[in-house]
Amino acid sequence: MSTPESSGLQEILALSELINKAVAQILQYGAVIPSLHSTEPGPFDTPEETPAEISAAIRTIDAACAQLSITVASPGHSVCNARETACLRVAVEAKIADLLLDKPEGLPVDQLSAKTGIDAKKLARVLRYLATKHVFTEVKPNVFANNRLSMRLLSTDPLSDLATFLGEECMKAATALNETLQDPNTTSSMVSAGTAFTRAHGHDFFAYTSTPEQQKRIGHFGRAMMGWGGVTGRAMLPKIYPWATLPKDTVVCDVGGGTGHISMILLQAHPHLKIVVQDLPGVIAQGQEILQADPMDPALKERIDYKPLDFFASGPVSNCDFYYVSVQSSKDRHDWPNASCQQILDNIRKSMKPSSRVLIHEFVLQHVARQPLDDAPVFKPAPEPLLPNYGVGNIRPYAQDLLMMEMHNSKERTLQEFIDIGTRSGLRFVKIWTQGDVPLLEFELDAPNSSV
Repeated sequence: MSTPESSGLQEILALSELINKAVAQILQYGAVIPSLHSTEPGPFDTPEETPAEISAAIRTIDAACAQLSITVASPGHSVCNARETACLRVAVEAKIADLLLDKPEGLPVDQLSAKTGIDAKKLARVLRYLATKHVFTEVKPNVFANNRLSMRLLSTDPLSDLATFLGEECMKAATALNETLQDPNTTSSMVSAGTAFTRAHGHDFFAYTSTPEQQKRIGHFGRAMMGWGGVTGRAMLPKIYPWATLPKDTVVCDVGGGTGHISMILLQAHPHLKIVVQDLPGVIAQGQEILQADPMDPALKERIDYKPLDFFASGPVSNCDFYYVSVQSSKDRHDWPNASCQQILDNIRKSMKPSSRVLIHEFVLQHVARQPLDDAPVFKPAPEPLLPNYGVGNIRPYAQDLLMMEMHNSKERTLQEFIDIGTRSGLRFVKIWTQGDVPLLEFELDAPNSSV
């Protein structure tokens, strides 16, 4: 086991070996991986279409390369190195990727400046920074072209909305985190009025998105959430659970399911299911419009029902076989503060029949400290000398945890925290299903034969 006294040389060699083994595994798979300079997508860009063993190899490469770099580089290189978000926002808002579309030879920065109104010399500095991070390519001095990464910044890609959301609303909130934590009036707050977001924007998140100015951008927020779902593998749901083994007309209630896009993905993969999507009335109306316009088979559309729900006031539709709470839900986030999360699960429990199951599709945090295997039976720890949680290769849950604190005074949770909340709501933990970045937690009634 690694200790602070372990040889740095031994760690470097071990990390190098892990990288080589993971690369060999990917090469053995036989997929053609385009150069970063290409604008073609890579074979593993879509999480739900990537084999589990390849996802594990990619995570190992991500973690080991980052740890190797941090081990040998100056601490200042790692600690003081955070400009990507601001520069990405400039590129997205200026639609640089759109301007470079179908121009493999690139465009001089002077032409980009003329089209965007941004000073040419300053724009070149922003793009050169991004190109150094492999977003865009500088094909000749001051001439920039798209590459694999910058193609995801096209205005037609929801990932560009996510980049804007992270660079605008979220970054402003992040700048207020220190003051919020240092302020005695807000450091222990668990309400939205005491968040870094409220300090930075003057409103809590939901009030902010309801202002007339932001209502004009409501599509932006929805697309940003779609972009986040794409990053984390929103379409993994049909594969992560054994839906095919369930009987015909099994009813799945998508609690707080937004416009129902996850449910539509599930139903198209498993058309023997029936779906009930529940959310606030305005969201439900929007979802019905989206479903009507979708080219899905009309017979499948008949298997989706939309019903309004205020999850704090009442429970969802009674006697469904499954109650699904998704990372992509609208306002019924299971990463609410504990009291709110408890109320949501309490209301779901009241609607359950003895055989019902609750499925929570959410990040599950792991401790960074290495534990004895007997104490951590669910997640297989990463091989040493990697951090047991895969370090940078598994950074998204921890970044999301901080974002939830900044935005809502809510949080991501460890498995034990999920189990504890379920227990308090009368739910017994059954199993964690793992595939991709976001596990699926299954619960049943703690006393299924008792009355609610």
